[in-house]
Amino acid sequence: MNKYYFHVDVNSAYLSWEAAYQIQQGSDIDLRMIPSAVGGDPKTRRGIILAKSIPAKKYDIHTGETLYKAFQKCPHLTVVSPRYHLYMKASQAMHNILESYSPNIQRFSIDESFLDIYASETSLEDLGNQIRIHIKEDLGFTVNVGISSNKLLAKVASDFEKPDNVHTLFPHEIKSKMWPLPVEDLFMVGRATAKKLHGMNIHTIGDLASADLDYLKYKLKSHGQLIWEYANGIESSKIRLSEENYVKGIGNSTTLPRDINQSEDAHMYLLALTEMVAMRLRHENKLCSVVVISIKNSDLSRYSHQMTLFSPTDDTNVIYQTTKKLFHQSWKNQSIRHLGVRVTGLSNNDYYQYSLFDKKNLDTLRNLNQTLDDLRLKYGKYTISRGVFLHKKIKPIIGGIGEDDYKMMSSLL
Repeated sequence: MNKYYFHVDVNSAYLSWEAAYQIQQGSDIDLRMIPSAVGGDPKTRRGIILAKSIPAKKYDIHTGETLYKAFQKCPHLTVVSPRYHLYMKASQAMHNILESYSPNIQRFSIDESFLDIYASETSLEDLGNQIRIHIKEDLGFTVNVGISSNKLLAKVASDFEKPDNVHTLFPHEIKSKMWPLPVEDLFMVGRATAKKLHGMNIHTIGDLASADLDYLKYKLKSHGQLIWEYANGIESSKIRLSEENYVKGIGNSTTLPRDINQSEDAHMYLLALTEMVAMRLRHENKLCSVVVISIKNSDLSRYSHQMTLFSPTDDTNVIYQTTKKLFHQSWKNQSIRHLGVRVTGLSNNDYYQYSLFDKKNLDTLRNLNQTLDDLRLKYGKYTISRGVFLHKKIKPIIGGIGEDDYKMMSSLL
């Protein structure tokens, strides 16, 4: 019995979760079987593609491109707006199933996890299929399972043929299974690095694996050694169990429908972003001690500013007032195209440290926030909104969950 690593990755997560939920609610249409996508606002055709179905790929629709461009490629594309709290629940449901297979689980992002399992090599694929089928039958969506002797190779294996498959990638299989792949498919090789590698006549992972290490280090510094090791399947990190490695910060950002030049307009967007950030903060049972805003100007220059709070909080108004202060301290009086709000320095809300500077009715305000959250979760996030948004074209709550809210793989996985 040896320890092996499993990487479980949901196929087209947001779209799969939407499809499974709609079918459970009685829908006759499976979004996974038609050209469809999750993202943005299908009525205004604003926003970007967050996830797309396999039939949508045939129209060359890509994750991250605008809805407007996607509709040009496929006019009959079915698009649904994201429902982030549904995805949180689906992610947690999958985690609960994985706990029945191993106590050692590392949540890598909202839709993928690592776990280690002691087993015999001959039983690995059967075990992977048990996990795959268990999730499919109980939750209604499919996953790919990658299996190997380290986390890196397990992750690479899970990216092989999709959907609904189990794949292995052991050291003796690297040459036949991994080296023929484009170098862009290797973890930690982004667009900029891939472009540099192509300039060095390195086009496949095999090319990178056999490249001169000293030359790679000369051209790419320490990153050159890292990706050379990855290309050769060298990686030795363990499962990270600490819950602190899960949600590291909570944030939302939005590209504005038009450039704005007035601070009053910026305040409205900051409030709408803060509403969702604070809701999610409370949903995670966390308090924040740092508030960050980011601003992107019309010339695409970007800057940010942050402030440490006197005491941790989960109160919407406290966070919003802080974002306004940060905005006026940092804004360069240039046209604004993009705004973001993020909270970090998270701690558990098991107790709340009151200070002399808190409002006297703080308990009442916290109870009000929780009541509003409950109503929005049950009846929709626009059920109750602040009067300041009345007759405004700005949505009273903007955003949901982002991949950056989860601690992604570092150089040590």
